[in-house]
Amino acid sequence: MTVVGTTPPPRLPVRNRAAAGERARGGVSPMLSRLADERATGVLVREHGTLHLVEGRVVHAESPLAPGLGVLLTAHGALDAETWRDAEDSADEGRLLLRGLTPGALELAQVSALYDAAYFALAPSSTPGRFRYGAPHWLASVHPVPVAALERETLRRRALLRRIWPDPATDAAPLIRADPVAAPAVPSRQAAVLARVDGVRRAADIAWELGRPAFHTLVHLRRLAAAGLVASQLPPADDHPPDAADAADPYIALLKRVRDALEAL
Repeated sequence: MTVVGTTPPPRLPVRNRAAAGERARGGVSPMLSRLADERATGVLVREHGTLHLVEGRVVHAESPLAPGLGVLLTAHGALDAETWRDAEDSADEGRLLLRGLTPGALELAQVSALYDAAYFALAPSSTPGRFRYGAPHWLASVHPVPVAALERETLRRRALLRRIWPDPATDAAPLIRADPVAAPAVPSRQAAVLARVDGVRRAADIAWELGRPAFHTLVHLRRLAAAGLVASQLPPADDHPPDAADAADPYIALLKRVRDALEAL
């Protein structure tokens, strides 16, 4: 675990082997589990997002793949965009400004945004996470979430997507419409997603445009894929794919590229 900061971290508690084995079998992020045991406060930075912790609980999450709390609050009129920007610029002022929302509305939006961004932040990663010890996030008091609950929900969401449609290609690739001859009718929320499938937009683009949680958009797209209505856009085919000998011998491939360049002169 890479720690950034000047204050030395507190020592991690000693865990028994049974607890360690249980987390190794079912945990989403061993580092996050250790931080929960440690009751750490700060920011866990991962490849696809960040998690803000206060005393070992997750209080806020962000991911470039998911619309944030501000988008969810402003997209449907719960809060105007200028008020949200002012809240972000000043934590103290933000607490005052957000008092204009009913506690239930703010908590619902916060929990939705937290679980949504955390789903992507906790996705399998090719790079190690980094934790920075620091002050609590200004949204810490809204609805802290235990790490165990967050991990359970993340695993539940992964399993749900697999049950709907096992191919994850529609989660990240540009999307195209399949338009079968006898297209089935779809619910209005799925129809709004389908209307924005244009060969360019990805799931995250559609979620941001609609101001909806990104995971819900993944669910709609997997259902549409299962119904044969959308598919992922395939990358353009290579006009001159290398043969097996080329792939096995890079030197031969280089000679062929030189030959082709000379022939083009």
